[in-house]
Amino acid sequence: MFARPDSFDQDVDSIVRVEANRLRKKLANFYEGEGAAEGTRISIPVGQYVPVFEELAQPSPQLVQRTETAQPTSIGQARAGLRWWWVVAFSLIVLVVAVLSFGRDRRRLQTVAPSSRPVAALPESPIGLPIGNEIRILAGATRRYVDRAGKLWGPDAHFTGGHAVQSSAQHIWRTQDPSIYRSSRQGDFSYNIPLPPGIYELHLHFAETFYGPEDAGGGGEGSRIMTVTANGNPLLTDFDVVADAAGARTADVKVFSDLAPAEDGVLHLSFSSVKGGGGMLSGIELLPGSRGQLRPVRIVTRDVPYYSDDSHWWSADTYFKGGQFAATEEAAAGTDDPELYSTERWGHFSYAIPVTPGRYVVTLHFIERHFHGADRGQPLSSQGSAGTRLLQRVLQSQAHPARPQYS
Repeated sequence: MFARPDSFDQDVDSIVRVEANRLRKKLANFYEGEGAAEGTRISIPVGQYVPVFEELAQPSPQLVQRTETAQPTSIGQARAGLRWWWVVAFSLIVLVVAVLSFGRDRRRLQTVAPSSRPVAALPESPIGLPIGNEIRILAGATRRYVDRAGKLWGPDAHFTGGHAVQSSAQHIWRTQDPSIYRSSRQGDFSYNIPLPPGIYELHLHFAETFYGPEDAGGGGEGSRIMTVTANGNPLLTDFDVVADAAGARTADVKVFSDLAPAEDGVLHLSFSSVKGGGGMLSGIELLPGSRGQLRPVRIVTRDVPYYSDDSHWWSADTYFKGGQFAATEEAAAGTDDPELYSTERWGHFSYAIPVTPGRYVVTLHFIERHFHGADRGQPLSSQGSAGTRLLQRVLQSQAHPARPQYS
């Protein structure tokens, strides 16, 4: 189905979500045009694959009249319309069956221990990411976890030394997956992860969950200082988790590119406490990488990931602090992908997006939905649209002096 092998992994290949997105938009276009007077509408809610059939109220006389004047003038035209409905119904059935089948294959793949899944970097896929399986380890955890993006995290493995610590902290800033940061390995420890030859991108996840605002005995900055090495080469020197994250109970992710296993086929990670502090780690991600560049980062302000019309993967909202979430069913104009603008984060907020040192192009997407003439039935100019929505865009980087570029 979809010409994919039995080893299909929807974490790597986006075909199901892309086709669901295309079918969703074809249905929307049909009901905006020749199907506007239909009494039954088929839709596929965003983030789902099961079709919804909705019976509408009696169409308006204008729609009825337009439909009557556009009735097929021949039996052949009528049959063509009937065939279109059969195509839609068949497409929906194929899509649902494909999702169920791929879900079964994915669950079967997830039963394999993370250490046994190859992660060799392969040629780029159609969505612009290096193809290959990914390893995720929850430091200090004894159970697996599936995050908001549907990614599987395995329990703690391949470690030596240190001790596992569990936290009861409920809220952790800059993440929608606090479960990743409620367990950790602390002290002096190492991870020796077997890897096939290839180029990898490493994400290290930290969060201080012991010292916090309610801790009257002190602790915080200076309490978690460590040095981290990979195959004997320094990654972080005198790294202070609380200082780097600008506070406790805050997710802090450090990204490293162009990593490869040592000659023995193992990636050796070492975490050493220094200056009276204590080493700690919440999670490890190893992703297929590309030499000399970082995997693209795309974030959409919604609770679930999204595949845009150009088949690009957008992760669910993350790395933010503050602000409010809002969604609308009003279609955005001036874009080929209105669903991308159906949600927003507004108010006072910030994002701390982890990247490696370098220069980046930052593209920010905006849409104004609140200040327009329809609000009070007045002309747009009378409501002061220009100057009504003011914001300050500030990009800061402590890792390198280069100025980010806007587009």
